[in-house]
This record gives sequence, structure tokens and C-alpha cells, in this order.
Amino acid sequence: MNKNRFKILLFIFFFSHLSSITHSQIILLTECKNLKDGFIKNEYILDFEKSLMTRNYIYDRKTYKKYKTTDLSIKKENTLERFIYEDNNLIFTDKIGYPQFYTQLVFEKKNPIINIKTVINGEEAVSKISTCGKIELFEKES
Repeated sequence: MNKNRFKILLFIFFFSHLSSITHSQIILLTECKNLKDGFIKNEYILDFEKSLMTRNYIYDRKTYKKYKTTDLSIKKENTLERFIYEDNNLIFTDKIGYPQFYTQLVFEKKNPIINIKTVINGEEAVSKISTCGKIELFEKES
């Protein structure tokens, strides 16, 4: 009888863990107003399952014209992807630049403010670059 109980418990344990659903979170920040540039569309998607930030944006006419005069490769509409990681309840994009000088975007869950962290020769500064009008959190089942 003990052998049958053990088999039943093992069976229940195995199938309860096999069918468990894993959740990952996606944060969507939309209606983001930049302090420096104008946008028709400016949104950020933080996908924690893929460890990826996707930024979709469309410059307004004035901002596009400003950047196009100095850089012919500028596109009016673009998508950027950066890897992300969490540290002390903050979400960072991967570092852009060199070891002595780099920048990263910094997010907080449920916070509409997007900051940029700049490091020059070990000296660190964080400043606000954008405020988003809408934050949505999604639980993704897989």
C-alpha cells in the first residue's frame, strides 16, 4: 500500500510541476514626451522574458529636419533594440560607448520617467530624458 501511495504522490507532483505556467512581464510605456526632441510616436516595450527593450519612434518634422542636416543616415521612423537587465529594482539597457564613456537608459517599474545614466571616467550622472503618459503591465504566459 505504501508503494502505491508513493506512486500517486510522485504522479501528482510530476504533473503539477509539468503543467505549471511560467509568467514573464512586459511593460509598455507610450505617449512619451522627450525633453529635447519632438516625436509623433515615442514608445518603449520592456520584455523581461527576452531581456529586450524595443523603442519605436517617429520624429516630428522639426526634429527630423534638425538631425537630417547633420546626419544623412537619420530616418524619420525607426525601431531600436537594446538588451536590458535588472539591478536594485531598476532596469538598465546595455551600455553604449566605451569603458571610459558610456550611456544607458534607466527605467523603474510603474514609473513614467525615463532617465539616462552617463558615465565619464568613472564619474556618473543621471538625468531625466522623457516622461511617458501611459504605462501598461502585461503578464505573458508561456
